[in-house]
Amino acid sequence: MSRRLAFALAFGLAAPFAPSVSAQPAAPAEAAPPCGGDFAVWLDGVRAEARAAGVSEAAIARGLEGVAIDPKVLSHDRGQQVFQQTFLQFAGRMVAGARVTRGPKLIELNRALFTRMEAEYGVPASVVAAFWGLETDFGANLGKFDTRSALATLAHDCRRPAFFRPQLIAVLKVVERGDLAPADMRGAWAGELGQTQMMPADYIRFGVDGDGDGRVDLMKSTPDAILSAGRYVSEMGWRRGEPWLQEVTVPASLPWEQADIDLKHPVSQWTAWGVTPRQGALQGKPEAGAALLLPMGRNGPAFLAYDNFDVYRKWNQSFIYAMTAAYLATRYEGAPQVAAGAAPVRPLDTAELTDLQHRLRKAGVLDGEADGRLGFATRKAARAAQLKLGLPADGYPSLELLQALPPAE
Repeated sequence: MSRRLAFALAFGLAAPFAPSVSAQPAAPAEAAPPCGGDFAVWLDGVRAEARAAGVSEAAIARGLEGVAIDPKVLSHDRGQQVFQQTFLQFAGRMVAGARVTRGPKLIELNRALFTRMEAEYGVPASVVAAFWGLETDFGANLGKFDTRSALATLAHDCRRPAFFRPQLIAVLKVVERGDLAPADMRGAWAGELGQTQMMPADYIRFGVDGDGDGRVDLMKSTPDAILSAGRYVSEMGWRRGEPWLQEVTVPASLPWEQADIDLKHPVSQWTAWGVTPRQGALQGKPEAGAALLLPMGRNGPAFLAYDNFDVYRKWNQSFIYAMTAAYLATRYEGAPQVAAGAAPVRPLDTAELTDLQHRLRKAGVLDGEADGRLGFATRKAARAAQLKLGLPADGYPSLELLQALPPAE
């Protein structure tokens, strides 16, 4: 989705997703584009910027005709609930039913297209098909929001103008190029377009005319959508012929502090620590680096994430989304349904997680606000607190950790 940047914007369920769009490094305050104020005056500034970027007056007029603030977009942006779901909850809902069974069938139905995509970009069909399925149910649910108004709303809003204003300019470039008519630009609430939901700037940069009709139509052309997604994944650093994610089982004696998304060890080291594949053999070579991921702590599901998993984090920096997309791709490769883990895991509710974050802040291991959302910062802070307290440092914000930390007040 980075287009999919970070989970401060996250992904709502518009098409079925809107993008996670805010972990991109923030622009310096003095470089941030203007935001807020009278909308008509603000649009005049957008027009001037588009002209400076080489967009014609005709394309600007067509692209901005009828654009208006959409309160529903702001409502989605402020009220995302995916943060509260565990991996098993989210993956159980999103990797199920027709999305699991249709993927392999569509790969076979479009075998020549996927073979071409793999040959040109080195990305497995299962990987792109999983994004295709998760983002829009294989093109069936592209979203209903007016992309131009959605982007104008988010660019005018002063929360993330540095990201969204350039996307609005990119929409005008899509119009200028003749890829889409303004009336066809309908998608997710945060401005993504097409069957694999690309942000407009990426539409311009990575779009491929797969069917040879002279334009890039990611809305209606499956060849354009699949090849564009393959190119995008490739240019994010996909390593041809290498694995991305594999479910494993872990021993109770594991050094839990080593299970960190940003800490990789050779596969041979994980083997020495007693990590074993749930099915088949370990996919990575003994010297290959891999991180052990415990999305629900030491008692929940466990995965080895190889170098290619880093691309999933670039597609969408939400940990749960990246895990789910990578897991769905493994299902298309024949992996079984994920195991629940070694023991039941009781996640903290929003109030408890907020309380824990306040306690982590008091303990000096968490910066930022206590927002009740489980992201990378909270996981790393939880691990730091667990190490201080002598608890198994699996980085999961558990009830055990909450009860072990003194109250914030």
